[in-house]
Amino acid sequence: MHSEVVASRSADQRDSSRESRNGTPTLDAVSLAIIQQLQEDGRRPYAAIGKAVGLSEAAVRQRVQKLLDQGVMQIVAVTDPLTVGFRRQAMVGVNVEGDVESIADALTGMSEVEYVVMAAGSFDILAEIVCEDDDHLLDVINKRIRALPGVRSTESFVYLKLKKQTYMWGTR
Repeated sequence: MHSEVVASRSADQRDSSRESRNGTPTLDAVSLAIIQQLQEDGRRPYAAIGKAVGLSEAAVRQRVQKLLDQGVMQIVAVTDPLTVGFRRQAMVGVNVEGDVESIADALTGMSEVEYVVMAAGSFDILAEIVCEDDDHLLDVINKRIRALPGVRSTESFVYLKLKKQTYMWGTR
């Protein structure tokens, strides 16, 4: 940001828009409190958030928009896969020969793949898959993931029961 723009903003606005040395936004306590409020209820009114964090409704609206624009957070509806017809979930560990990033990119393009992370350890990539049933899961793993050039091996961890799933990281 230009210094004259920062200088013309209030201290409250400046604190939420700083960036760290690596270019990622640095969040102040108020921005973290806003995020926590929205993690508890993504439809919570800005006026209620403002009351909880000590800002006006307009200031909360501005902060939320900035957090969205910076890619710090998203506000989305999270469904229970079982209730919308997806009865099989699995984490698939993938070992790769060659370029890990190209395999990770290919996995991100698959609609059944909900989560992809390049990792250090036993697997080069971990991918969470949500499918309609066992046949669908087998098809995704056997005919699509294992068929990708460079995939050396996979290991599947089928979910039997989900005990905890939260989205509260970043504010605890």
